[in-house]
Amino acid sequence: MSSQVTLERWWSITCGPGPVLATAIHDGHELRPEVADAMLLSDSDRLREEDPFTGETVTGVPTHIIVHRSRFEFDLNRGGESAIYRTPDQSWGLDVWKEPPPETLVEESLRIHSAYYHMLGALLDDMVAQHGRIVLIDVHSYNHRRQGVFGEPTKQEEAPDINIGTFSMPRQEWAFLLDPLMEAMSGFNFNGRQLDVRENIAFQGKGEQTRFVHERFPGAGCAIALEFKKFFMDEWTGVPDQAEVSAMRDLITFSAKVAEDLLKRG
Repeated sequence: MSSQVTLERWWSITCGPGPVLATAIHDGHELRPEVADAMLLSDSDRLREEDPFTGETVTGVPTHIIVHRSRFEFDLNRGGESAIYRTPDQSWGLDVWKEPPPETLVEESLRIHSAYYHMLGALLDDMVAQHGRIVLIDVHSYNHRRQGVFGEPTKQEEAPDINIGTFSMPRQEWAFLLDPLMEAMSGFNFNGRQLDVRENIAFQGKGEQTRFVHERFPGAGCAIALEFKKFFMDEWTGVPDQAEVSAMRDLITFSAKVAEDLLKRG
């Protein structure tokens, strides 16, 4: 995949009825020109650590956000102090930059990062004002074949098909919603099979977006970090299985409807 460079867009927002917002904040692969010029990391290595196709999975939810900029420009799931990957230890051992990025580049990236959270806060303020309680489904994906094209994948017991992260969630407060939602997801007919859905196995949900929701909307906002294992694509070539991606979209649409119903009953 060649570098995708644009000055035109940061993210797309679609607003509709209901108390559920679905986001794909790591779907993006695009870079602004000065970032692309400064970057040493290859497109293929960058793509491997992004969450391609997650944007497609949220489009069935009436209100959704798809971020178009790469996490290597600014990572929206990290706080401002760590949103720019400056050293390899912040980015899976990868050398991101030809040389340390200039502060002007960093400042512009952080300005956009801040703009996202300003936008998100305003959107969720409106949703809470309208519905009282809201749910954010924060859709990501994760690698499980890090030993290479011919290497063994991570064992299933350590890598569920869907990992639900709840680190920043007041777990007991939202158990009335999360427990039956996970049960419904586990029972969903996913292309003729049922997925392995577990909590806090591969990841714990320590990202900035879920923390932001729980801190800003105590008692009113439930943010669920949802990580699909990359069973739906080849991690090393970037080629998807479109039938699996379509089923993921159906599952997220279904999950949003279940969450909305549980909010009404809870």
